[in-house]
Amino acid sequence: MSETLTLSAETREREGKGASRQLRRDGRTPAVIYGGKQEPVTIHLEEKALAKALGTGHFFNSIVELTVGGETFRTLPKDVAFHPVSDRPLHVDFLRLAKNASVHVNVPVIFANEEKSPGLKKGGVLNIVRHELELVCPSDSIPDDIVIDVSGYDIGDSIHISSVSLGAGVTSAITDRDFTIATIVAPSALKSEEGEAEASA
Repeated sequence: MSETLTLSAETREREGKGASRQLRRDGRTPAVIYGGKQEPVTIHLEEKALAKALGTGHFFNSIVELTVGGETFRTLPKDVAFHPVSDRPLHVDFLRLAKNASVHVNVPVIFANEEKSPGLKKGGVLNIVRHELELVCPSDSIPDDIVIDVSGYDIGDSIHISSVSLGAGVTSAITDRDFTIATIVAPSALKSEEGEAEASA
């Protein structure tokens, strides 16, 4: 389960491009907390602390607790605007979470036990169709990643969402089809040999 990240912030007294530029010169990043049927709260936070949180690799599927003037907001990061050249974070959108809320998150996929796949042992290739899964889960139990066991999969086999264990209370956001996450395909050398054999036959 993803850890909860904690960041302290201050309310923004002034808004607009000029005020935002000044904040960035001071090493602060403008941000907004919205949602939960409440008025948005415009804030700014320390750029270094934000960069450290972004560097965890799971910022977007972590709960971020923002402390603003003694009040704590439980949020989920929804968007970060980066500078096109320097990659500095320019602005962050945080979604305010209600208690017991379900959230939509993109969670990375990790493949395990590749050495136990007959198809991969034969030289087949794991063709990953989706590197992330769009999931709906309780806000207090967002998975860090989804581990898929490829034991027993042979060349030509596909791994669909229906065969993956997502964990308690976690469901796929895509419900209208049993989509493919990965396939085990023949190596290109093997394919070309088969093609030549068919052509000569």
